[in-house]
Amino acid sequence: MRLSNLADYAVVTMAAAARHCGGARTSAAELAAETGLPAPTVQKVVSKLSAAGLLRSVRGAKGGLQLARPAAAITLADIVEAVEGPIALTACVEGIDCAVDHNCTVRPHWPVVNQALRGALAGIPLTQLAQTREMA
Repeated sequence: MRLSNLADYAVVTMAAAARHCGGARTSAAELAAETGLPAPTVQKVVSKLSAAGLLRSVRGAKGGLQLARPAAAITLADIVEAVEGPIALTACVEGIDCAVDHNCTVRPHWPVVNQALRGALAGIPLTQLAQTREMA
């Protein structure tokens, strides 16, 4: 499984936003500058993250973007689902027709696999992703 570029950018953007947590609000332009991502991409990601309730936009002179809840209460699963939708390795569990559906003995097991994957991603809080490390 590989995250889409947009999901990857959402994680990078949220990690940068989390580093502002408790401080002044930030803007999409500032997040773009900090992450090196193109401003239009950050705007698109911010829109999806806001719609999912992970970021909040505050208007006014002291406005800007801030996390909608504490960084410790936001997980990697939350961020990925905000951009990708429900976490699932296969489409068959979402009710999409499959050519081998009538013969498939694995289908009943996919929900367990998907839940394990989601659980692993849900175990990684944004606070961990926001930590800066020296590259080895």
